Amino acid sequence: MIKSRKHSSPARSAASLATASLVTGLSLAVLPVAAQAQSNDTTAQTLDQVHVLATRGFKADKVASPKFTQPLQDTPQTIQVITRDLFTQQGATTLTDALRNSPGVGTFYVGENGNTNTGDSIFMRGFDTSSSIFVDGVRDVGSISRDVFNTEQVEVSKGPAGTDNGRSAPTGSINMVSKQANLHDAVSGTLSAGSDSQLRGTADWNQALGASSALRLNAMWQDSDQPGRDHVNNSRWGIAPSLVFGLDSNTRYILNLLYVDQQNVPDGGVPTLGLPGWTPQPTLEQLAGHPVNPENFYGTRADHDDVTAKMATFRIEHDFNDGLQLTNTARWGRTDQDYLLTAFMGTGTRGANGAPTGNIRYTDRNNLDTYTIARSLPTFKDQQNTILTDQLNLRADFNTGAIAHNLSTGLEFTREELKTFGQAATNGTTWSAANLYNPDWNATGLTWAHNGADTRGKTTTSSVYLFDTLHFTESFLVTAGLRADHYKTEYQSAAVCGGRGPACGSSPVGTVLANPSLEHSDTLLNWKLGAVYKVGSIVSLYGNYALSQQPPGGSNFQLSSSASSADNPSLDPQKAKTLEVGTKWAFLEDALAFNVALFRTEVSNEINTQVLDDAGNPTQTGKKSVQGIEVSTVGRITDNWSVSAGYSHLDTEVEEGANVAADGTRNLTYTPGATFTSWTSYTFPFGLTLGGGVRYAGQMHRGTDGAVGTPAFTKSYTVYDAVASYAINDHLVLRLNAYNLFDKQYVAAINKSGYRYTPGVPRSVLFSADFRF
Repeated sequence: MIKSRKHSSPARSAASLATASLVTGLSLAVLPVAAQAQSNDTTAQTLDQVHVLATRGFKADKVASPKFTQPLQDTPQTIQVITRDLFTQQGATTLTDALRNSPGVGTFYVGENGNTNTGDSIFMRGFDTSSSIFVDGVRDVGSISRDVFNTEQVEVSKGPAGTDNGRSAPTGSINMVSKQANLHDAVSGTLSAGSDSQLRGTADWNQALGASSALRLNAMWQDSDQPGRDHVNNSRWGIAPSLVFGLDSNTRYILNLLYVDQQNVPDGGVPTLGLPGWTPQPTLEQLAGHPVNPENFYGTRADHDDVTAKMATFRIEHDFNDGLQLTNTARWGRTDQDYLLTAFMGTGTRGANGAPTGNIRYTDRNNLDTYTIARSLPTFKDQQNTILTDQLNLRADFNTGAIAHNLSTGLEFTREELKTFGQAATNGTTWSAANLYNPDWNATGLTWAHNGADTRGKTTTSSVYLFDTLHFTESFLVTAGLRADHYKTEYQSAAVCGGRGPACGSSPVGTVLANPSLEHSDTLLNWKLGAVYKVGSIVSLYGNYALSQQPPGGSNFQLSSSASSADNPSLDPQKAKTLEVGTKWAFLEDALAFNVALFRTEVSNEINTQVLDDAGNPTQTGKKSVQGIEVSTVGRITDNWSVSAGYSHLDTEVEEGANVAADGTRNLTYTPGATFTSWTSYTFPFGLTLGGGVRYAGQMHRGTDGAVGTPAFTKSYTVYDAVASYAINDHLVLRLNAYNLFDKQYVAAINKSGYRYTPGVPRSVLFSADFRF
């Protein structure tokens, strides 16, 4: 992740440049679309002292976690590092924005009708990865949108991550690496303004405090409407101090704090009526060929997503010698979220007299202006996530005879808790209906309050792990890892009796009744084994096999007594086994990386409703798989020309169990079959930088829940972005980002029933002034 040089790099030969150009050209040729990207000040800095600085540019050499002992070139796994230079040049402000640089990773799923997803709802290689997001190696709790104002780089580890992090999603994890104080005085920041009232400012101040201490302060403020969407708004501010003592000494003390406040208007999406794959239900025949304006907002003025995130991290690092380091990380974090989103179902039905009785109605069948849609699905969320953890890691480099070892071992103790405070409508009605083609967010009718149907889920985990990389020769490495997690999950809940709730018995309807408490504890063993064969310093060939597990309640701290729920404590953990082989190439003195990976992940112990046990309950004989290829390249072709590109092709299948896709195929849902992402830029000697990129996502299957007439899939799309920046002087750069240059209309995400979708961002621009002193 860091690099220092006391001398500048020697000039590259014409032959090496030609080789790199050929490799890049071949990698892009196999992709579905051509690509371009950008970079800024990509050369490693020449220092007058032997201090280290973060490497500039698109390419990083290592991940931050001490559990990965080797550089990326020698790590037998697909790991992509998205650097700050890359996502800053793209104008990215959130984790979701930054992850557009990773093929096959994105927010493709809106949620169910009555349970709309919030925050970073990330899918990766066919599975939900939202519960496997980490900050500096510690799980980040809460279904919130994360800003990158205090992020140095984003690390995307693909494949089972259970050995690295404990319970996790079947296909990987995401780690955000925080900025940290150093001994170099600097002030930098960005002021931005753009279309649809986008306003944002960030500041980054670092100050040395004597010879071995430093203070760094990052701050952010934003008040931006969502381009192409009426009323949707992202308003937030944050501050992140970092204080370090003992820099350039054997013992370092690091204190990092984070506070973020958000006051957002969430996006409930747009009706899918009239889109490809939509067919009219009874009474909706006149709507065929008349899709709504994707700018329309069907929520209300009361809709809100209010978030407060707090985090305190204290880390101690001690170097016993060059080959032995001890690190202890303690973290407390809490996220509070108060949320209301008004959603809808675009159904049409006909009563006995032929009059419309569904959620979409009209007063004049032939006049589209008289059609209305019921705002009948308010989604309430009032919850608090808390985490308290301590991680102790020992890194040791030593030899046993002719075999060199890079060992990383440690202990982790974590308590995670989720409290939800139940809310519901109090007057037995919903919001007033919205005009289908001209909705007004000034709705009336709904009142709500807390109803006492609260829940509390808590998971306590004690872990021990051991990783070792064995160097049998300079060319042959074997990496092995083993992790044991003993966990205990406790869950208490309550429900309002009557209606859809439990039976009231002798209690009055509306009484809050406590459900039986549920508990589950077990010990998980996750492991991985990989090997690397190096052909000189340019080519690495590798293979890797790993097992990762997710226990009941592992993703949401909730347990269920339902026999068909994966969170039933009587069930076994979900198991994910991944086999990956690939090659990693380093060109131009390691300035340009080119990687190819072939992989297969098989997830077992899934709920199978087609095979029942003797009691008539579903069994855990279900199995899903995803296999594919990923090709990527990142780095510099010349000192002024940078590139980042990636292509992923996935074949997904439900091997055992009921279909999950609405179109009846055996495919997994919310997973584009092919994706491509790219960004490239060239900086001219007189300070002008020009660049751009292409993003492609293939057709995607949605889930099935019995909805009729809604699209069973989303169409593929290609979007083109561009950037132009000019350095006024050493302290000021003016930058113009343009997104979706050809104003492509597309479906970015869809909900399970297919009634709602999130429109892709239309053509928009963002003007920024980047300053540095």
